[in-house]
Amino acid sequence: MSLESVTTEFVGPDANVRFEDWNGSTWGPTGAPVLVRFNSDDAVKHLVRHPGELGVGRAYVSGAMDIEGDIWSLLDLDRDLGGIRLSPGRVRDLVAIVGFDGLRHPPPVPAEEVKLGSRFRAHSRKRDRQAISHHYDVSNEFYRLVLGPSWTYSCAVFESATDSLEQAQDNKLELVCRKLGLQSGQRMLDVGCGWGSLAIHAARHYGVQVVGITISENQAWLARERVAEAGLSNQVEIRLQDYRDVDDGPYDAISSIGMFEHVGLANLSRYFNSLRDQLRPQGRLLNHQIGRKPQPPRGWNRRPETALARNSFVQRYVFPDGELHEIGQVVAAMQETGFEARHMESIREHYALTLRQWVTNLEDNWDEIVAESGEGRARVWRLYMAATAVNFANGHTQVHQILGVKTPLDGELSGRSNMPFRSRWEYDLTKAGGGDQAESQAMVIDLRDPARSNETVDT
Repeated sequence: MSLESVTTEFVGPDANVRFEDWNGSTWGPTGAPVLVRFNSDDAVKHLVRHPGELGVGRAYVSGAMDIEGDIWSLLDLDRDLGGIRLSPGRVRDLVAIVGFDGLRHPPPVPAEEVKLGSRFRAHSRKRDRQAISHHYDVSNEFYRLVLGPSWTYSCAVFESATDSLEQAQDNKLELVCRKLGLQSGQRMLDVGCGWGSLAIHAARHYGVQVVGITISENQAWLARERVAEAGLSNQVEIRLQDYRDVDDGPYDAISSIGMFEHVGLANLSRYFNSLRDQLRPQGRLLNHQIGRKPQPPRGWNRRPETALARNSFVQRYVFPDGELHEIGQVVAAMQETGFEARHMESIREHYALTLRQWVTNLEDNWDEIVAESGEGRARVWRLYMAATAVNFANGHTQVHQILGVKTPLDGELSGRSNMPFRSRWEYDLTKAGGGDQAESQAMVIDLRDPARSNETVDT
């Protein structure tokens, strides 16, 4: 038996990928743009024990397998990493290669793998801190090298595919501020503020007072340093705080950009209730989150499945306790807790472009990143970001921005959302602060006399 039959099942018979095993045997087209090298039979042992994405991930992260050259040529084969499965026949081929001794004496699991325990205990404050620390407290220098000068770890917004990553991230920050309708003197809460980029943009260009919260210690101290360097310490406060503990509202606007994946299905109502309670009437919430298509319900209560698969590479190495919600679930949860959902936008393709540029940054700074955080960590991120980019490009994974308003339902402001007739958010995002495309007049509808709508009513 040889590895050739196994790799053919993985990538298909016509894939432009070359392979080499630890004995020097090679197969696949000469001159292929990518070489997959099996450095030892430990790679096969990992695959025997987990004949899917987890086995591939362990083999690569441990160094038992290398991917040299253009990783996109390997991954962009119209399949996602989570879809990798070996048939029983191919598993038997692998067992024949390493023998039953390979089953009895498995190679060590890479140190970068994490298991936080039962998912029934997920999303407590303590457990969330552990999950966030695993992902975000790698080192700030690591993130600088991967993310670039924008210090923004969420989907960028490209006005064209030729935009630089920095311009596209600025576009996204500007888009968020416009959707929130920010005005000078308002108070804004930024949930999951990262390294402070959105807080700095909003304060600098819109004159708002911003409170940014994170539960990552590394993020908090660097965000404070960046705020001070920007000369905005009198406008921006960065707190090490859980969203469940914020109690100093009301705020005029709340942003939650890229932290929703850590909330969990069981906490959706609590999450939206907590944010709603901190908003003034007519205040806006922009929720920006990764999601996926509806999954079959599981378990005794037949609830929709949102948690990442227990043996998925991303769950074990990247986002422990991560959950991806279907867009309908999120909108329903928002409205059930008193928000009026006003606008939804999918920016899925933009995340594929964002991730591709992050992979380029990682590969261009490979030696520095390995020296900073270790080769295993660098391998995790290369495989995770490249595979995730393919998932977004192929539509297997999604990302949405949902705008909700705390629309009053009684009193003199009943039914007034303070939203414009038509939004002008998209016009020339390079003009920070709204440019000449500030929002049109807020809508106030008089059904008794439509001609009087928006005449002189104070919103």
